[in-house]
Amino acid sequence: MTHTWDAMQQRMALPRTDPARAHVGWQWYVDGVRQEATDLRAAADQARAGRGFVWCGLKDPDDATMGTFQELFDLHELAAEDAVEGHTRSKLEVFGDALFMVVSTVDYVAHKTLTETSEIVSTGQVMAYVGPWFVLTSRKGGRPFMNRIRGELEREPEELADGPWRVLYAILDHVVDDFTETVAEIEQDVEGVEEAVFSPGVRPDVDGVYHLKRELIEFKRCLSPLVVPLQRLQQAEPALPNVPPDAHAYFREVSDHLVGARESTAALDEVLTAIIQSALTRVSLADNQDMRRISAAVAMFAVPTTIGAIYGMNFDNMPELHSEYGYYIVLAVMALSIIAMAVWFRRRGWL
Repeated sequence: MTHTWDAMQQRMALPRTDPARAHVGWQWYVDGVRQEATDLRAAADQARAGRGFVWCGLKDPDDATMGTFQELFDLHELAAEDAVEGHTRSKLEVFGDALFMVVSTVDYVAHKTLTETSEIVSTGQVMAYVGPWFVLTSRKGGRPFMNRIRGELEREPEELADGPWRVLYAILDHVVDDFTETVAEIEQDVEGVEEAVFSPGVRPDVDGVYHLKRELIEFKRCLSPLVVPLQRLQQAEPALPNVPPDAHAYFREVSDHLVGARESTAALDEVLTAIIQSALTRVSLADNQDMRRISAAVAMFAVPTTIGAIYGMNFDNMPELHSEYGYYIVLAVMALSIIAMAVWFRRRGWL
């Protein structure tokens, strides 16, 4: 990712929000207060000199845009590559004096009824680069929420005055809150399928339960990898720059909420496993009952069929062939055999 200095100069004068350039937005904060500035490079020079910090936000950046910010913030090329191509798991890495964190995001997709094609969770990613004088966030997919976080922090200047780590904490706190809300919504879906599976007289919808199970697994894949990065942030690890000692308690709180969401998810997973087993058992019992009914029906009509086959051979030398009441007697025997077998099968619970 190399660019000429003229191109760099043009990109450094980006407006605060420019949808044509990969949705770039930025602000410069001093003591938690947003400063009036129109030149990103000039604001970055001020922040690098010790006057506040710069917060840049990107959405789906391309190579050219990311190359510009890589030069401006001196980002590692691997971290810049992740912003363009994305990463499959949450992680925390250190590159020089900057933290790089990938956070998987999850949003619950509302639906009226749960079917095997319903989308339950929507996933995305947020990449955060936290340096001593800058924060660079990049979002890929998922629901837009960075402007909301920025607005909430700007209403609390004393929090923004803490520095770039406060932005990272706000992002993680918001993401984990979304995890908790998603768990609560999925719990309602689990209750719904549980009620449907155990409703009397209704054949269980195993496909719907399997689909919910798959969506829950996808949710766990987003939630579980975040545990280790948060554990590192809440500990006094000297290898983590830009995280002061008084910040560990904040990340510890987020980690506790994540553990609670993870435990609830594990419990829902166990409940769904039990529901699937129960549903399969009910389906198997229903199939057995159907097979009993079919077998009983076949047996009930086997005797009349056999008698009809024998008397349908029409040999001249059959003793009963010319009997005056033979036809009525045979019909009576057929009817009585069907009635007798029906009574017997009903007593055994097959009908």
